[in-house]
Amino acid sequence: MTPTDTELLQEAIRAQESSYAPYSNFRVGAALLLSDGRVVTGCNFENASYGLTMCAERCAIGRAVVETPGGRGIDQPGFRIEAVAIVGKRGEPCYPCGACRQVLREFDCQRVIVDDAGAPRSIPFAEILPYSFGPESL
Repeated sequence: MTPTDTELLQEAIRAQESSYAPYSNFRVGAALLLSDGRVVTGCNFENASYGLTMCAERCAIGRAVVETPGGRGIDQPGFRIEAVAIVGKRGEPCYPCGACRQVLREFDCQRVIVDDAGAPRSIPFAEILPYSFGPESL
């Protein structure tokens, strides 16, 4: 059974609880819905050398790559990220940064789900990264 947008946001909230953000105190959680039906989560984790900080979305994508059965599949035709739910401050939309948008694009992300005043808001991915560069551009 495919989770609802609300359920996916709840998974992101659970992931957010594991966030390591001692410098910014901006805790973020993300939950990916993959085309094979799995939900994979991630959280941000900061570093004293700020450039080494990892965003929640890329953390979740890394887990998806590692946890794909047999270590393969994520690069197979038809595999994609159906949706990513992202939470930051409760009730306020938290959108992916530019780097995360590009990495999400790599895996054909279809939708971004954010918390909008306590209710899920779904945005087509093409609206947050129009005119994008992807694998087919090479």
